[in-house]
Amino acid sequence: MAEKLEAVKVLYCGVCSLPAEYCEFGSDFGRCKPWLIDNAPDLYPDLLKEANEKGADKVSDQLQSVGIASGAADGAVSSSQAGGTSKKEEVKRLPGGKLKKKDRQEVIIEKVVRNKRKCITIVKGLELFGIKLSDASKKLGKKFATGASVVKGPTEKEQIDIQGDIFYDIVEFITATWPDVPKRSIFFIEDGKKVQAG
Repeated sequence: MAEKLEAVKVLYCGVCSLPAEYCEFGSDFGRCKPWLIDNAPDLYPDLLKEANEKGADKVSDQLQSVGIASGAADGAVSSSQAGGTSKKEEVKRLPGGKLKKKDRQEVIIEKVVRNKRKCITIVKGLELFGIKLSDASKKLGKKFATGASVVKGPTEKEQIDIQGDIFYDIVEFITATWPDVPKRSIFFIEDGKKVQAG
């Protein structure tokens, strides 16, 4: 006589409504992670371990901030409160515990020669001053009557490529159009070296 089969109970995700074991293949896996940690920790043990490590990092960060605050509790003003930039603002923690320094606010202008006579002027770093790159490329294209476009550079950061050799004329235009960009923050790349544009 044949055995009677029982129905399988399937746990469905409360976020994406897929079966929990298929959440990692869905489009909202990042949103599903907290739900999976709480409701299906046995399916994704790596998530549980990752959450524990993040919790430990948060606790250590809180302890460090409490230690800094308690050192200044005697009425002295700490260096971060005195108006100076603290190390905590300049350094960002990456996954794996590595530290990443904050990008310096500077505009870098570089000229690339193609086919021995055609030049492209590359402008990097305008977005660090709060300038929208698409608007900046339109203004640069109109001013110099040439093509200008926003592209991803080799470091996966967006930059503006402008057709033509406008290497030295562009500094005055940038400082006049966007007064938030000081002239001392604009640099040229000449012969592989960074040179200040002033």
